[in-house]
Amino acid sequence: MKIYAISDLHLDDTGSKPMDIFGPVWEGQKEEILESAKALEIKNDDVVLIAGDISWAMKTPDAKLDLAFLAQIPGRKIILKGNHDYWWSSLSKVKEILPENVFPIQNNAYKFGKYIFCGTRGWEHNEGKNYTPEDEKIFYREGERLALSIKEAKKLQENGEEIICMMHFPPFNFKREDSIFTKQIEDAGIKTVVYGHIHNNFKGRDAIITKNGVDYYLTSCDFLFNKIIPIK
Repeated sequence: MKIYAISDLHLDDTGSKPMDIFGPVWEGQKEEILESAKALEIKNDDVVLIAGDISWAMKTPDAKLDLAFLAQIPGRKIILKGNHDYWWSSLSKVKEILPENVFPIQNNAYKFGKYIFCGTRGWEHNEGKNYTPEDEKIFYREGERLALSIKEAKKLQENGEEIICMMHFPPFNFKREDSIFTKQIEDAGIKTVVYGHIHNNFKGRDAIITKNGVDYYLTSCDFLFNKIIPIK
């Protein structure tokens, strides 16, 4: 079993928010994603991590067509909520419209083979600097959600399985300073994290950042030129 990742697909089956207005990298996005999956020879028992911002839909039922695209990608897809996934309401409603072999993370965790997957959306990392009260509330609530997901992952860890963490926002700021997220990740012994959210300005952004013994993979779709990448 192999692990792959990509994020920030920003799918829009309605055509009301076409991503190609943000540059030619978005043209032929779906085709390029599927071609990369084929080139990688992703198998049905492999895992593809999709770290948020999946669909532009505003309501849960309206995301169904966009989510149907995920069924075309081979393997088991694990998804979590991004800051633009307004369609993502309760976990039960999300599960109702997901294609087969798509698994949502929200305060929970999944085990496949020798790997366990956990995570949360996260939030911009300023830790109280220039935060609105609402930002601060969301930031620390996301910290609590990561703690819940890691707790569930630990329950599944019976034979030393490796825990992999997914986040939508980077767990650190541009200066790569520590945060409540990086501390929880390190305390849990997690060594691999995938994240997205970053677009357009990739100056100073590295594909892989190793920080305090943890490898952080940037998986934004446009950063990867619409190519799924291998993680494990």
